[in-house]
Amino acid sequence: MKNELDAKLLLKVFDLIYQKGEDFEDGKLYQGITAFSDIDGYTIYLKGNGVLLRFGFHNTYHLDYEHSKLKDVFMSKLESLVKEVE
Repeated sequence: MKNELDAKLLLKVFDLIYQKGEDFEDGKLYQGITAFSDIDGYTIYLKGNGVLLRFGFHNTYHLDYEHSKLKDVFMSKLESLVKEVE
């Protein structure tokens, strides 16, 4: 997950958060990352450390963050969650 996000791994991380996470606002929270989706389920979101990842139809994604350091911390957290599902 260094330069491109692997769609299959990202979906597995989303599922992991939903399985092990606690109810939180509109989704589930696990190890500092919140997972939720839009009403139709076509777009999923992962949020934490000041970063919002939107992953949608045709494996497109967008990261919203103010500082690259926030993104780096968020990506490290996702990488640690990927290790749980591999």
